[in-house]
Amino acid sequence: MRFACLGSGSKGNATVIQGDSLTLMVDCGFSLKETTARLRAIGLSPDDIDAILVTHEHGDHICGVSTLSRRCKIPVWASQGTSDYFSEDDIRLNTINVHAEFLIGELTIRPVPVPHDAREPCQFVFRTKDHCFGLLTDVGTINERILAAYESCEAMLLEFNHDRALLMGGDYPSALKRRVGGEWGHLSNEQSCRFLQALLPGELKFIVAGHLSESNNSPEIVAAELSRLAQKYSYRFEIAAQHSVSCWYELDNLCR
Repeated sequence: MRFACLGSGSKGNATVIQGDSLTLMVDCGFSLKETTARLRAIGLSPDDIDAILVTHEHGDHICGVSTLSRRCKIPVWASQGTSDYFSEDDIRLNTINVHAEFLIGELTIRPVPVPHDAREPCQFVFRTKDHCFGLLTDVGTINERILAAYESCEAMLLEFNHDRALLMGGDYPSALKRRVGGEWGHLSNEQSCRFLQALLPGELKFIVAGHLSESNNSPEIVAAELSRLAQKYSYRFEIAAQHSVSCWYELDNLCR
């Protein structure tokens, strides 16, 4: 299994996950032109995508899904609440039960319902016979059920949305500060570090920090937090960018 981040942040999100015979895209928050360019950076084209999995209906995750699905005849999987957002009848839409695992190709996918201000949001854990990868962004708070869902992950893309002091002292209106920092908003650096401390030491060997706010966080702050934890726990980390594409992360190499 391997994965790559096409972009992560409030201006667009997409992650590509590959098994031996499947290429899956989670979310598509970019135009078809931009998605095509970002896929090209990792050696793919839209025609290589076998399936699109959607976490929730916010525009930075879903705005490119329908166009990509229609143009390339790619089936889409989403929760019932998220599926209700789609009005088009010319995409192949599959509704998932967020409380039951399902298969797409050789990937076993576990939906993880999360508290976020959307209709029926969920994040996902992906397994093959050899590896386990977790995706967890757009979450307001961590509970025991979420924690248990990610205990077996060897690698994760984990939200580090905001530094709470920067958010509270910044220029956002009070209502937006409450939304972002509330129980139905986004994970702060502190929340994500507590989540990692609850998982470690364990199976987790590699972390990609994602969905950083450009206004209320910085790669330098997140790197400092992850470096501090890494002094106690053994793991590697990278930070996903909004405006550039990551390399491929190969779990065979990262999780030895």
